[in-house]
Amino acid sequence: MDHPSALAPVPAELEKRRALRRMKGVALAFLGGATLIFLAMTLWQSAGAPPWVGYVKAAAEAGMVGALADWFAVTALFRRPLGLPIPHTAIIPTKKDQLGQSLGDFVGSNFLSEDVVRERLRRVGVAAKLGAWLARRENADRVTAELSTAAGGLVTVLRDDDVQAVVEQAVVKRIMDAPWGPPLGKVLERVFADGSHHKLVDLLCDQAYEWVQGNHDQIVTVVSGRSPTWSPKFVDALVADKVYNEALSFAWNVKTDVNHPMRLALDRFLGEFAHDLQHDPKVMGKAEALKQQVVDHPEVQKLIGSIWATAKRLLLDAAGDPSSELRTRVRAGLVTLGERLESDDALRAKADGWVEGAAAHVVLNYRDEITTLITDTVRRWDGEETARKVELQVGRDLQFIRINGTVVGALAGLAIYTVAQLIG
Repeated sequence: MDHPSALAPVPAELEKRRALRRMKGVALAFLGGATLIFLAMTLWQSAGAPPWVGYVKAAAEAGMVGALADWFAVTALFRRPLGLPIPHTAIIPTKKDQLGQSLGDFVGSNFLSEDVVRERLRRVGVAAKLGAWLARRENADRVTAELSTAAGGLVTVLRDDDVQAVVEQAVVKRIMDAPWGPPLGKVLERVFADGSHHKLVDLLCDQAYEWVQGNHDQIVTVVSGRSPTWSPKFVDALVADKVYNEALSFAWNVKTDVNHPMRLALDRFLGEFAHDLQHDPKVMGKAEALKQQVVDHPEVQKLIGSIWATAKRLLLDAAGDPSSELRTRVRAGLVTLGERLESDDALRAKADGWVEGAAAHVVLNYRDEITTLITDTVRRWDGEETARKVELQVGRDLQFIRINGTVVGALAGLAIYTVAQLIG
């Protein structure tokens, strides 16, 4: 089946065809006019015409020659004149591949040069124009919507199993390969040195005191249950009450006295623990064993397995909701970036440098591929169809060559005849 464009040319192509036919008619009219004048003047001369007729005849004759010569030249570009196998005619159909190669070389040398690209981008001022465009809220909204659509589409087409495997390899494996002891020890060391743990200790002491205060019966029961069988019950009760009161008093003192020996001992223990996590092989080994136990726990494995599914759901929800926090922040960030590109000369210069560098990299590394695209495309074209397409684009202007050839030829013929008459 023919391509639709071959059956129904677009209006623009139809208009170009009509314009080409009109200009061919005009050029042919000039040739026809010169021919009629030449014939008329020739017949008049044979019947005894005045001397000035010779001048007109010479002009018409030269105009005919010029028109025919330029008709031959223009026609020879696209086809063989009169279908005759004249050498060096039908240049475009027969030299199509060479013309495509020359066109590719021309584009590569004159348009895909690093200096040309850098100079052009420098004059355009991409960063300033982009900043002015992004600073407008409606444009930032548009970019945000497009980014959200692209992100949603990318997330949707990704296979969950593949992404989950990457997450496990890139995240979980890194966590497992890295030792926990030294970095955890450094963090704890800084926390303990700053005293940031004291609030946690205060909370633990408060909870311990409240637990002791609220569990009198349980403590008495435990102490009484540990007493000898031969001990009288009232003695057990007195001892249990004494133990409870001492425990309550101890918990109160730890709670209210920030310099209590128990607190100081806890601080020393925590400091030594943070140090041992970094330097004691036994403690570091226990930390690694604990890490393995945590990761191997079924609930942790379940959490790891759902990381991508959870992230995917959150991302799709945020990308699809224009009022989501993600899109709001992206939109605000784009507007801010646009305003900074407009006002910050240093940032604008840096952005222009990035754009120029990226364009130069593309030109230097992919110039051959771009020019090859041109030459390969031209090589795949049919020769006669290529000639028709080129003639449709430039043929109208080329008809002026025929018209000019007629006029210039007539003037040249008139001048030569005049000089000959003067010399004679």
